[in-house]
Amino acid sequence: MDPRKRRRFLLVALVVVLIVAAAGVLWWLHARHYESTDDAYVDAHIAHISPQIAGRVLHVLVNDDERVKAGQELVEIDPSDAQSRLAQAEALESQAQAQLAQAQANLSVRQADYEQTRASARGAAAQASNAAQDLERYRGLQARMPEAVATQQLDQARTTAVNAAAQYESVNKQIGAAAAQVKAAETAVTGAEAALKSAQSQVQQAQINLGYTRVQAPEDGTVANLNVAVGNAVAPGSEMLAVVPFNVWVTANFKETQLRLMKPGQPVDIKVDAFPDIAFHGHVDSIQRGAGQAFAVLPAQNATGNFVKVVQRVPVKIIIDGPQDALARLGPGMSVAPRVHVRP
Repeated sequence: MDPRKRRRFLLVALVVVLIVAAAGVLWWLHARHYESTDDAYVDAHIAHISPQIAGRVLHVLVNDDERVKAGQELVEIDPSDAQSRLAQAEALESQAQAQLAQAQANLSVRQADYEQTRASARGAAAQASNAAQDLERYRGLQARMPEAVATQQLDQARTTAVNAAAQYESVNKQIGAAAAQVKAAETAVTGAEAALKSAQSQVQQAQINLGYTRVQAPEDGTVANLNVAVGNAVAPGSEMLAVVPFNVWVTANFKETQLRLMKPGQPVDIKVDAFPDIAFHGHVDSIQRGAGQAFAVLPAQNATGNFVKVVQRVPVKIIIDGPQDALARLGPGMSVAPRVHVRP
């Protein structure tokens, strides 16, 4: 090769190497400020709507991809059975109220009887005391002046005293019986109150079940996976539809070697595959304490003789800050590529 051409070739090669090296250094100086991954997706707490009671669907009031507000009615289940149970529960409640009123009235009567018996006992006690005192006076008078008291008068006073004492004893026994009847009436009132509370709770449960016939949206969002139609028989636990909330975020699975400088609050540039022309921005919210595989149903068991170290992925939650008008277009599962600013 001609020496002049050879020198020219070496000079060009040297310039190319210098340019490539400079470009590599510039790229490294720029790239060292960021950590990025393509193992990321839009995430959300999807509300899976299932009925609370069994029944037949009467109306479906929404369509797929329709926006709904919190509390908006989505599906109506035939309320006939629930209304019938509510009417039955209300009838039992009315019966329990009547039984309680009857028990309270009976208690009032028994208490009045008890008080009347006590009053009679006080009168009998006074009569017995007076009769006993009269008998003692006749006895004393006869002892002092036998001619002043006839035997017939003394016998009559003795009989009166004995009868009065017997009457007082009888009334005292009636007081015990009346007190026992009051206690039984109080027990009946307590039982009637308990029965009324039970009936009221059944009415409340029946009202709740009647409310369950109108399935409502738990939060603002969009209807998805609608798989119920008018006439379908549904049961608790069978999913009818889902509500995708507008509050979404990004779950990014970074390699554990990328987390050294990452911390909450750092700004993030987000590219969404579905909307390549929209620039989304956000910030790191939190870093999960544990690699993703640790929470798998069947976590890996590395205690083997042929263990090969594998770099693990750690989920990082990224909050999307904007643009707000485009957030409602993002849905769970969409692929994204976040880039975290780990150095200022």
